[in-house]
Amino acid sequence: MTRDAATTDWTAYYEGGRGRTARDLVRHGAKARTGPGHAVDLGCGDGAETAWLLGNGWQVTAIDRTPEAMPLVRRNATAALGREPGPRLTTVVADLAVAPIPTADLILASASLPFVPKHAFEGMWRRIRAALAEGGVLAVNLFGVNDSWAHPETGIANMTFHDRPGAEALFDGLEMVELTEVTYDGPSGTGPKHWHRFDVIARG
Repeated sequence: MTRDAATTDWTAYYEGGRGRTARDLVRHGAKARTGPGHAVDLGCGDGAETAWLLGNGWQVTAIDRTPEAMPLVRRNATAALGREPGPRLTTVVADLAVAPIPTADLILASASLPFVPKHAFEGMWRRIRAALAEGGVLAVNLFGVNDSWAHPETGIANMTFHDRPGAEALFDGLEMVELTEVTYDGPSGTGPKHWHRFDVIARG
């Protein structure tokens, strides 16, 4: 039976991944820049990637639709720094489908953009592209059409999935640093699934 992303229990989802390390995407994205600057973490969730960025000299705006995520973001940031992050961390509660996105040297979206409904994805993507500073880096996960969540019998409604040509087209005009297509069977915050994902890093 298809579930709806809008009704997912995100607090339970984050707790299911408690203690996780930052995804490789953030490391690869940061490496594509000459040095730290301002990063935006779209769909920051529990803040593992935000904490990594802060610990490596970045200023971060962390955006997530779930208010319950923000205490986790600050907890992880404080643990990474050994102190409160202060003005280096800005947290924003907003739906990515409509959220304003500040200009950034690194825009990170770790497994978050696919949860934006298809009808809102194009407008959100335009805002992301417009917010990328000159020479800035986009580091994003997109979900492929063969992902379990893309199919009615195992799926989640109101998500956006891409085939490879569609994923590549989103980055027209940018320098493609890395595009890795990943498929595997493994765990998720809602149980085992088949993953089909594009890990993309592009430079403006």
